[in-house]
Amino acid sequence: MDHSGHHGMMMDMPPFTLGRGLEFSGDPFFMTGCLLGVALYGWAVVRLWRRGDRWPIGRVVAFVLGVATVWLVMCTKLNDYGMVMFSVHMVQHMVISMLSPILILLGAPVTLTLRALPAAGRGRTGPRELLVKLLHSRYMRIITHPAFTIPLFIASLYALYFSPIFDFLMESKVGHIAMMVHFLAVGLVFFWPIMGVDPGPHRPGYVMRMLELFAGMPFHAFFGIALMMASEPMIGTYKHPMASLGIDALDDQKAGGGIAWAFSEIPSVLVLLALVYQWYRSEQRQARRSDRAAERNGDKELAEYNAYLASLQARGR
Repeated sequence: MDHSGHHGMMMDMPPFTLGRGLEFSGDPFFMTGCLLGVALYGWAVVRLWRRGDRWPIGRVVAFVLGVATVWLVMCTKLNDYGMVMFSVHMVQHMVISMLSPILILLGAPVTLTLRALPAAGRGRTGPRELLVKLLHSRYMRIITHPAFTIPLFIASLYALYFSPIFDFLMESKVGHIAMMVHFLAVGLVFFWPIMGVDPGPHRPGYVMRMLELFAGMPFHAFFGIALMMASEPMIGTYKHPMASLGIDALDDQKAGGGIAWAFSEIPSVLVLLALVYQWYRSEQRQARRSDRAAERNGDKELAEYNAYLASLQARGR
Protein backbone atom coordinates (compact mmCIF):
# COMPACT_ATOMS: atom_id res chain seq x y z
CA MET A 1 0.00 0.00 0.00
CA ASP A 2 1.43 3.36 -1.00
CA HIS A 3 1.40 5.78 1.91
CA SER A 4 2.61 8.74 -0.07
CA GLY A 5 -0.92 8.97 -1.46
CA HIS A 6 -2.30 9.84 1.98
CA HIS A 7 -3.04 13.54 1.43
CA GLY A 8 0.43 13.83 -0.10
CA MET A 9 2.00 13.37 3.33
CA MET A 10 5.65 12.53 3.75
CA MET A 11 6.55 8.93 3.12
CA ASP A 12 7.65 8.28 6.69
CA MET A 13 6.46 9.69 9.97
CA PRO A 14 8.56 9.29 13.12
CA PRO A 15 7.14 7.15 15.96
CA PHE A 16 4.36 8.90 17.83
CA THR A 17 5.15 10.85 21.01
CA LEU A 18 2.92 13.34 22.76
CA GLY A 19 5.40 16.11 22.03
CA ARG A 20 5.31 15.34 18.30
CA GLY A 21 1.55 14.98 18.38
CA LEU A 22 1.04 18.42 19.90
CA GLU A 23 3.18 20.28 17.36
CA PHE A 24 1.18 22.88 15.44
CA SER A 25 0.08 21.80 11.96
CA GLY A 26 -2.90 24.08 11.34
CA ASP A 27 -5.68 22.51 9.33
CA PRO A 28 -7.06 25.58 7.46
CA PHE A 29 -10.69 24.47 7.72
CA PHE A 30 -10.71 23.91 11.49
CA MET A 31 -8.40 26.83 12.19
CA THR A 32 -10.80 29.20 10.44
CA GLY A 33 -13.78 27.61 12.19
CA CYS A 34 -12.23 27.83 15.65
CA LEU A 35 -11.09 31.44 15.25
CA LEU A 36 -14.43 32.47 13.80
CA GLY A 37 -16.32 30.75 16.63
CA VAL A 38 -14.31 32.48 19.36
CA ALA A 39 -14.44 35.85 17.56
CA LEU A 40 -18.24 35.77 17.16
CA TYR A 41 -18.75 34.63 20.75
CA GLY A 42 -16.45 37.39 21.99
CA TRP A 43 -18.26 39.98 19.86
CA ALA A 44 -21.61 38.93 21.35
CA VAL A 45 -20.30 39.04 24.93
CA VAL A 46 -18.80 42.51 24.45
CA ARG A 47 -22.09 43.67 22.93
CA LEU A 48 -23.94 42.51 26.06
CA TRP A 49 -21.41 44.10 28.42
CA ARG A 50 -21.56 47.42 26.58
CA ARG A 51 -25.30 47.37 27.00
CA GLY A 52 -24.82 46.84 30.72
CA ASP A 53 -26.02 43.21 30.66
CA ARG A 54 -24.19 40.53 32.58
CA TRP A 55 -22.87 37.35 31.02
CA PRO A 56 -21.25 34.78 33.34
CA ILE A 57 -17.49 34.55 32.88
CA GLY A 58 -17.75 30.79 33.53
CA ARG A 59 -19.69 30.41 30.30
CA VAL A 60 -17.02 32.29 28.36
CA VAL A 61 -14.34 30.03 29.83
CA ALA A 62 -16.34 26.87 29.01
CA PHE A 63 -16.94 27.94 25.41
CA VAL A 64 -13.31 28.92 24.80
CA LEU A 65 -12.12 25.64 26.32
CA GLY A 66 -14.56 23.76 24.10
CA VAL A 67 -13.21 25.43 20.96
CA ALA A 68 -9.65 24.93 22.24
CA THR A 69 -10.24 21.16 22.48
CA VAL A 70 -11.34 21.11 18.83
CA TRP A 71 -8.23 23.12 17.94
CA LEU A 72 -6.06 20.73 19.97
CA VAL A 73 -7.11 17.60 18.09
CA MET A 74 -7.57 19.13 14.63
CA CYS A 75 -4.90 21.84 14.26
CA THR A 76 -1.93 19.90 15.62
CA LYS A 77 0.08 16.93 14.35
CA LEU A 78 -2.46 14.76 16.21
CA ASN A 79 -4.49 15.26 13.05
CA ASP A 80 -1.66 13.89 10.89
CA TYR A 81 -1.01 10.96 13.19
CA GLY A 82 -4.74 10.31 13.35
CA MET A 83 -4.63 9.53 9.63
CA VAL A 84 -2.17 6.67 10.12
CA MET A 85 -2.75 5.51 13.73
CA PHE A 86 -6.13 4.28 14.89
CA SER A 87 -5.41 5.01 18.57
CA VAL A 88 -4.67 8.69 17.81
CA HIS A 89 -7.74 8.91 15.57
CA MET A 90 -9.82 7.56 18.45
CA VAL A 91 -8.54 10.30 20.77
CA GLN A 92 -9.59 12.84 18.13
CA HIS A 93 -13.01 11.24 17.73
CA MET A 94 -13.71 11.01 21.47
CA VAL A 95 -12.63 14.58 22.21
CA ILE A 96 -14.50 16.15 19.29
CA SER A 97 -17.71 14.15 19.80
CA MET A 98 -17.90 14.02 23.59
CA LEU A 99 -15.72 16.61 25.28
CA SER A 100 -15.83 19.60 22.90
CA PRO A 101 -19.66 19.59 22.56
CA ILE A 102 -20.21 19.52 26.33
CA LEU A 103 -17.86 22.46 26.91
CA ILE A 104 -19.25 24.43 23.96
CA LEU A 105 -22.83 23.86 25.19
CA LEU A 106 -21.89 24.95 28.73
CA GLY A 107 -21.00 28.26 27.07
CA ALA A 108 -24.69 28.65 26.11
CA PRO A 109 -23.99 29.94 22.58
CA VAL A 110 -27.67 29.91 21.51
CA THR A 111 -28.79 31.97 24.52
CA LEU A 112 -25.94 34.40 23.91
CA THR A 113 -26.84 34.76 20.23
CA LEU A 114 -30.50 35.42 21.05
CA ARG A 115 -29.52 38.09 23.54
CA ALA A 116 -26.87 39.74 21.36
CA LEU A 117 -28.82 39.93 18.09
CA PRO A 118 -31.11 42.96 17.85
CA ALA A 119 -34.83 42.39 17.33
CA ALA A 120 -35.85 43.35 13.80
CA GLY A 121 -38.89 45.37 14.83
CA ARG A 122 -42.57 44.82 14.28
CA GLY A 123 -43.55 42.56 11.41
CA ARG A 124 -39.99 42.33 10.08
CA THR A 125 -37.80 39.27 10.06
CA GLY A 126 -34.15 39.56 10.99
CA PRO A 127 -31.48 36.98 11.94
CA ARG A 128 -32.83 36.77 15.51
CA GLU A 129 -36.36 36.01 14.31
CA LEU A 130 -35.05 33.38 11.92
CA LEU A 131 -33.11 31.73 14.74
CA VAL A 132 -36.19 31.67 17.00
CA LYS A 133 -38.21 30.20 14.11
CA LEU A 134 -35.55 27.52 13.59
CA LEU A 135 -35.48 26.65 17.31
CA HIS A 136 -39.23 26.11 17.26
CA SER A 137 -39.30 24.31 13.92
CA ARG A 138 -40.40 20.73 13.40
CA TYR A 139 -36.98 19.96 11.95
CA MET A 140 -35.32 20.93 15.26
CA ARG A 141 -37.89 18.96 17.24
CA ILE A 142 -37.02 15.86 15.24
CA ILE A 143 -33.23 16.13 15.27
CA THR A 144 -33.05 16.82 19.01
CA HIS A 145 -35.50 14.07 20.00
CA PRO A 146 -33.92 11.15 21.87
CA ALA A 147 -35.53 8.74 19.39
CA PHE A 148 -33.29 10.39 16.78
CA THR A 149 -30.20 11.45 18.74
CA ILE A 150 -29.50 8.17 20.55
CA PRO A 151 -29.58 5.96 17.41
CA LEU A 152 -27.55 8.61 15.55
CA PHE A 153 -24.96 8.66 18.33
CA ILE A 154 -24.70 4.85 18.21
CA ALA A 155 -24.69 4.66 14.39
CA SER A 156 -21.81 7.15 14.31
CA LEU A 157 -19.73 4.43 15.91
CA TYR A 158 -20.93 1.10 14.57
CA ALA A 159 -22.23 1.99 11.10
CA LEU A 160 -19.22 4.15 10.36
CA TYR A 161 -16.31 2.06 11.61
CA PHE A 162 -17.61 -1.40 10.80
CA SER A 163 -18.54 -0.59 7.21
CA PRO A 164 -16.64 0.62 4.11
CA ILE A 165 -17.84 4.21 4.75
CA PHE A 166 -14.94 4.93 7.10
CA ASP A 167 -12.23 3.86 4.66
CA PHE A 168 -13.93 5.78 1.87
CA LEU A 169 -13.98 9.00 3.94
CA MET A 170 -10.39 8.55 5.08
CA GLU A 171 -9.16 8.48 1.48
CA SER A 172 -9.57 12.23 1.04
CA LYS A 173 -8.95 15.35 3.06
CA VAL A 174 -12.52 16.51 2.42
CA GLY A 175 -13.91 13.16 3.59
CA HIS A 176 -11.84 13.30 6.76
CA ILE A 177 -12.96 16.88 7.53
CA ALA A 178 -16.60 15.94 6.82
CA MET A 179 -16.32 13.01 9.24
CA MET A 180 -14.88 15.19 12.02
CA VAL A 181 -17.55 17.86 11.49
CA HIS A 182 -20.15 15.08 11.66
CA PHE A 183 -18.73 13.85 14.99
CA LEU A 184 -18.87 17.35 16.43
CA ALA A 185 -22.42 17.94 15.15
CA VAL A 186 -23.68 14.60 16.50
CA GLY A 187 -22.14 15.39 19.89
CA LEU A 188 -23.79 18.82 19.97
CA VAL A 189 -27.21 17.47 18.98
CA PHE A 190 -26.97 14.58 21.45
CA PHE A 191 -25.88 16.63 24.47
CA TRP A 192 -27.94 19.77 23.77
CA PRO A 193 -31.29 18.57 25.21
CA ILE A 194 -29.48 16.68 27.98
CA MET A 195 -27.41 19.63 29.17
CA GLY A 196 -30.42 21.92 28.98
CA VAL A 197 -28.31 25.09 29.15
CA ASP A 198 -29.59 26.57 25.88
CA PRO A 199 -33.24 26.82 24.86
CA GLY A 200 -34.29 24.02 22.54
CA PRO A 201 -37.42 22.25 21.34
CA HIS A 202 -37.06 19.50 23.96
CA ARG A 203 -36.92 20.30 27.63
CA PRO A 204 -37.08 16.91 29.36
CA GLY A 205 -37.07 16.74 33.17
CA TYR A 206 -33.87 15.97 35.04
CA VAL A 207 -34.55 12.25 35.47
CA MET A 208 -35.34 11.87 31.76
CA ARG A 209 -32.15 13.70 30.86
CA MET A 210 -30.08 11.35 33.00
CA LEU A 211 -31.76 8.37 31.35
CA GLU A 212 -31.01 9.82 27.91
CA LEU A 213 -27.39 10.34 28.91
CA PHE A 214 -26.98 6.76 30.08
CA ALA A 215 -28.87 5.25 27.15
CA GLY A 216 -26.01 6.01 24.78
CA MET A 217 -23.07 5.19 27.01
CA PRO A 218 -23.13 1.37 27.16
CA PHE A 219 -22.95 1.27 23.36
CA HIS A 220 -19.77 3.30 23.52
CA ALA A 221 -18.29 0.87 26.00
CA PHE A 222 -19.32 -2.16 23.89
CA PHE A 223 -17.78 -0.54 20.83
CA GLY A 224 -14.48 -0.11 22.66
CA ILE A 225 -14.58 -3.66 24.01
CA ALA A 226 -15.34 -5.08 20.53
CA LEU A 227 -12.20 -3.41 19.21
CA MET A 228 -10.11 -4.61 22.15
CA MET A 229 -11.30 -8.21 21.81
CA ALA A 230 -10.79 -8.41 18.03
CA SER A 231 -8.24 -10.94 16.87
CA GLU A 232 -7.37 -9.04 13.67
CA PRO A 233 -7.29 -5.39 12.55
CA MET A 234 -10.87 -4.48 11.57
CA ILE A 235 -10.44 -1.15 9.83
CA GLY A 236 -8.83 -1.13 6.40
CA THR A 237 -7.24 2.30 6.63
CA TYR A 238 -5.09 1.23 9.58
CA LYS A 239 -4.30 -2.37 8.57
CA HIS A 240 -0.82 -1.66 7.26
CA PRO A 241 0.85 1.06 9.34
CA MET A 242 3.99 2.60 7.86
CA ALA A 243 7.11 0.89 9.18
CA SER A 244 8.63 4.12 10.51
CA LEU A 245 5.86 4.36 13.14
CA GLY A 246 7.10 1.16 14.72
CA ILE A 247 3.63 -0.05 15.71
CA ASP A 248 1.61 -3.23 15.31
CA ALA A 249 -1.83 -2.66 13.74
CA LEU A 250 -3.67 -4.96 16.15
CA ASP A 251 -2.02 -3.51 19.27
CA ASP A 252 -2.82 -0.02 18.02
CA GLN A 253 -6.45 -1.03 17.45
CA LYS A 254 -6.66 -2.45 20.97
CA ALA A 255 -5.27 0.80 22.34
CA GLY A 256 -7.91 2.69 20.34
CA GLY A 257 -10.63 0.43 21.74
CA GLY A 258 -9.37 1.07 25.26
CA ILE A 259 -9.51 4.81 24.63
CA ALA A 260 -13.10 4.57 23.32
CA TRP A 261 -14.12 2.49 26.32
CA ALA A 262 -12.44 4.64 28.96
CA PHE A 263 -13.46 7.92 27.40
CA SER A 264 -17.16 7.07 27.35
CA GLU A 265 -17.19 7.39 31.14
CA ILE A 266 -15.57 10.84 31.41
CA PRO A 267 -18.26 12.94 29.68
CA SER A 268 -20.97 11.00 31.51
CA VAL A 269 -19.52 12.08 34.83
CA LEU A 270 -19.08 15.68 33.64
CA VAL A 271 -22.66 15.94 32.38
CA LEU A 272 -24.03 14.20 35.45
CA LEU A 273 -22.30 16.72 37.72
CA ALA A 274 -23.65 19.60 35.63
CA LEU A 275 -27.17 18.12 35.78
CA VAL A 276 -27.11 17.52 39.52
CA TYR A 277 -25.90 21.09 40.04
CA GLN A 278 -28.65 22.50 37.79
CA TRP A 279 -31.24 20.36 39.55
CA TYR A 280 -30.06 21.57 42.96
CA ARG A 281 -30.15 25.19 41.79
CA SER A 282 -33.67 24.87 40.38
CA GLU A 283 -34.90 23.20 43.60
CA GLN A 284 -33.42 26.09 45.58
CA ARG A 285 -35.10 28.63 43.32
CA GLN A 286 -38.38 26.75 43.74
CA ALA A 287 -37.97 26.76 47.53
CA ARG A 288 -37.23 30.49 47.56
CA ARG A 289 -40.29 31.15 45.41
CA SER A 290 -42.57 29.16 47.70
CA ASP A 291 -41.05 30.89 50.75
CA ARG A 292 -41.81 34.26 49.24
CA ALA A 293 -45.33 33.13 48.33
CA ALA A 294 -45.82 31.84 51.88
CA GLU A 295 -44.69 35.16 53.31
CA ARG A 296 -47.15 37.05 51.11
CA ASN A 297 -50.00 34.62 51.74
CA GLY A 298 -49.15 34.20 55.41
CA ASP A 299 -50.00 37.83 56.14
CA LYS A 300 -53.24 37.43 54.23
CA GLU A 301 -54.16 34.27 56.15
CA LEU A 302 -53.46 36.02 59.45
CA ALA A 303 -55.67 38.96 58.49
CA GLU A 304 -58.44 36.57 57.44
CA TYR A 305 -58.16 34.68 60.72
CA ASN A 306 -58.34 37.92 62.73
CA ALA A 307 -61.41 38.98 60.75
CA TYR A 308 -62.96 35.59 61.44
CA LEU A 309 -62.33 35.97 65.18
CA ALA A 310 -63.77 39.48 65.09
CA SER A 311 -66.89 38.18 63.33
CA LEU A 312 -67.33 35.49 65.99
CA GLN A 313 -66.99 38.10 68.69
CA ALA A 314 -69.53 40.33 66.97
CA ARG A 315 -71.95 37.38 66.75
CA GLY A 316 -71.37 36.41 70.35
CA ARG A 317 -72.38 39.85 71.64
